[in-house]
Amino acid sequence: MADAGALKERAGRAALDLVEDGMRLGIGTGSTAEAFIHALGVQVARGLKVRGVATSERTAALCRRLSIPVVTLEEEPMLDLAIDGADEIDSSLGLIKGGGGALLREKIVAAASARFVVIADGAKVVDHLGAFALPIEINGFGLMSTYIAIRKAAERLGLDASISLRRDGENPFITDGGHLILDASFGLIPDSEALSRSLHEIPGVVEHGLFLGLATEAIVAYDDRVETLRPVA
Repeated sequence: MADAGALKERAGRAALDLVEDGMRLGIGTGSTAEAFIHALGVQVARGLKVRGVATSERTAALCRRLSIPVVTLEEEPMLDLAIDGADEIDSSLGLIKGGGGALLREKIVAAASARFVVIADGAKVVDHLGAFALPIEINGFGLMSTYIAIRKAAERLGLDASISLRRDGENPFITDGGHLILDASFGLIPDSEALSRSLHEIPGVVEHGLFLGLATEAIVAYDDRVETLRPVA
């Protein structure tokens, strides 16, 4: 049985088949995205020409180490393809993302891309989103007010949320945008669209990790195969 690392590498290599010479690429954040980045670096060293927009400072630093050209989204505001990982994937290709702390930039890059492809190991495919805690990026000002508003929004939807402030050691985790992250464990989410709308209505919420209607396909690696999934209505 392949371990999770081997499956991530398999998914990353499979995604490389989608990359064409001259593409403007959105490049994701996290361990699965890094497997893709390492595979991409090998091809760039062999002559593949791409321009990458990184979804985090961590990803940008890795790309530079591997000599993958990195530009800003201001320089390339419209992208051909974005490749990124996910924490959960359902049958409609709804996602929970943000475990790596880059959900805001990841969502901006995904929305700017003509094609957004998720790569993952098979353990990330679920029937319903919600087993993985939902990251919610918030403004530091009004932290407790925002926390209370999220709890109330969850209650209105019949969800019992356990919410914690993400930390980096003893200190709060700070995103590349200078925000905080609350990790909200809702349990199974029966209506992810309703939850998304409710969270977006809260002024202190900058963005959340529900990626709905963005992914065009998912490349999922299992022990014995690699599957390409497309949304099921």
